[in-house]
Amino acid sequence: MKLLFICTHNRCRSILAEAVTNYYGKGQVLAKSAGSQPAGKVHPLSLKYLQKIGIPTEGLSSQSWDEHEAWQADVVITVCDSAANEACPLWFGQSLKVHWGLADPSKLEGTEEDIERAFIKTIETLTRRTESLLRLNIQNASLQDWPDLLSTAANA
Repeated sequence: MKLLFICTHNRCRSILAEAVTNYYGKGQVLAKSAGSQPAGKVHPLSLKYLQKIGIPTEGLSSQSWDEHEAWQADVVITVCDSAANEACPLWFGQSLKVHWGLADPSKLEGTEEDIERAFIKTIETLTRRTESLLRLNIQNASLQDWPDLLSTAANA
């Protein structure tokens, strides 16, 4: 199954989702990420906290969703509320669309420990959702069951 994670700037939440899903998905799920208005670079704390817990960061980049048209994702998952409300490109019409809203840890103000906790919490949430998705065995489910299964994973 191919998942495309979307966040407006593709620098934090969608990047975390791509990295976590590819790491824990172990080839059963392939993830990429993109943005409608990409920042052009990954937030440095996204890379820092992924690396701190041992998730590879090679190849992560902030890019436009237009760069993934030919990839044809099975599912497009928005992870920020503003991206969920944007008009998507027509080529998304072939993909199932779901929303896994997450707070943006890069916007948090506070101590370094507060910010680290926010990033780790986001990574842990994405890990639970990925593991839940794998347990649901979505690849063997019929396409009409996917929305319910993805919603179940979002609540993990």
